[in-house]
Amino acid sequence: MKNGTDSFVSLVHWPFAGSFGFNTDILATNPINLSVVLGVLIFFGKGVLSDLLDNRKLRILNTIRNSEELQGGAIERLEKARARLRKVEMEADQFRVNGYSEIEREKLNLINSTYKTLEQLENYKNETIHFEQQRAINQVRQRVFQQALQGALGTLNSCLNKELHLRTISANIGMFGAMKEIID
Repeated sequence: MKNGTDSFVSLVHWPFAGSFGFNTDILATNPINLSVVLGVLIFFGKGVLSDLLDNRKLRILNTIRNSEELQGGAIERLEKARARLRKVEMEADQFRVNGYSEIEREKLNLINSTYKTLEQLENYKNETIHFEQQRAINQVRQRVFQQALQGALGTLNSCLNKELHLRTISANIGMFGAMKEIID
């Protein structure tokens, strides 16, 4: 350190030399060179550096202002989106409730329709059974009647002789004649 202070002190006492030379002592020349360069930079670069810093400050302030405006717009859009989301959620809930009630109504309508269809089928079944019973009863009646008629004809044919047969025919013709006179 003594060399560093000695070199500054010795600057004042330098004798004027007639020749130019290089000082090879690095520790003595670096502080001098640095102080000269810093002095020149401060003297000439103060305005440029001040302008650069002012421009940088303005750009930063503009960026902050733009960011705040964008943030305000984003917050406003976010609130609008939240309001739309709440509205859509309420509509979805309403559709869901309406859908459930519509499903219940359709379910009840389907059940009622099924019951009506079952009643109609039951009625058709009962009518068909009744019709088939009547048809069977009529068929039995016809057979009984045919058998009774055949039995009566057989009995009549076996019991009637020619004379009795002629008297029955004459009596019937007489009855028809009397009926004809009444009608005319």
